[in-house]
Amino acid sequence: MATRIDCDIHPAVGGTRTTLLPYLDDHWKEQVVSRAIDGLDLNSYPPNMPLSGRPDWRSKGSKPGSDLQMVQRGAFDQLGASHAICNVLYGASAVYDPYMALAFCKAINDWIAAEWLSQDARLRASILVPMQAPDLALEEIERHASDNRFVSILVLAQGEMLLGRRQFWPIYQLAEKYKLPLAIHAGSSYRQAPSSVGWPSHRYEYYLVEAHAFQAQILSLVYEGVFGKFPELKVVLMESGVSWLPAFMWRANKTWRGVRVEVPWVEREPASIIRDHIRVTMQPFDGPPDARGVADVIDQIGSEKMFLFASDYPHWQFDGDDPMPPHLPPHIVSRMCADNPLETFPRLKLNA
Repeated sequence: MATRIDCDIHPAVGGTRTTLLPYLDDHWKEQVVSRAIDGLDLNSYPPNMPLSGRPDWRSKGSKPGSDLQMVQRGAFDQLGASHAICNVLYGASAVYDPYMALAFCKAINDWIAAEWLSQDARLRASILVPMQAPDLALEEIERHASDNRFVSILVLAQGEMLLGRRQFWPIYQLAEKYKLPLAIHAGSSYRQAPSSVGWPSHRYEYYLVEAHAFQAQILSLVYEGVFGKFPELKVVLMESGVSWLPAFMWRANKTWRGVRVEVPWVEREPASIIRDHIRVTMQPFDGPPDARGVADVIDQIGSEKMFLFASDYPHWQFDGDDPMPPHLPPHIVSRMCADNPLETFPRLKLNA
């Protein structure tokens, strides 16, 4: 079977009490039960929408993605992955209490290791960390650093502050040390409005402005000097969309030429930094509907290394049965399925 690394699938937590309770310490077990804590999912769309899961990816009475055998059948047998990286989107990232956030992150990471990674050698996972408490995030990264089945660090696009800020630099130091890319996934901890000018009225608006959050994070990481300080760090944008990148990089370059005296540590054009350090998953794909348009977008982005195959299973973001975006040149398809993921997630090779 040809190598086809799916860089973004989503195992679902059945419930805090039904799924995670065995992985919490006694204090948090008591808290979860006495406070009836459950259902900390981070979904930006209603769970019964087709987008949340194709009909044949749903099992009666459970969430899409919560059944390991169904995920194996869907991600590997139906969608053709040879390996897949699990990114668990759960409310630990949005909890205000930093100790509770850490407890849930630890439970998620231990659960995915014991009940998923240990059951299928084709699966890998991201380390979920409490970014609202960077010192505790460091502890959780160190706790899993020796387990090469964990291949990245998972954070949300919309957290408490921009990710380039120096408070987060110790996290990036560890990420670089342990060859763990930072996986920034679409989603919010709901600390601020998703739009820079306030709260939207409709889900559609929130869904669309996700791209603005990714743009803000890229600018923060570049202009705060993160990639100059940590030259080996890679950042993966997950479910960010793709077609906005050319105009964004052009504008970043243009503005940098005019005001770069303010950020002398940014010594080259932002677009070249982005091409070296930023990667994007290609599902959902928001490109043009024709082959010429897709080719133009890829050419304008200017790097074949930036694209990573992803299905977003069990979410159904694509037409038909094939998660591969249409009209991509064959050499791009080949790179994004194997070479690019292996270069972006070096710890994948340690398990080969």
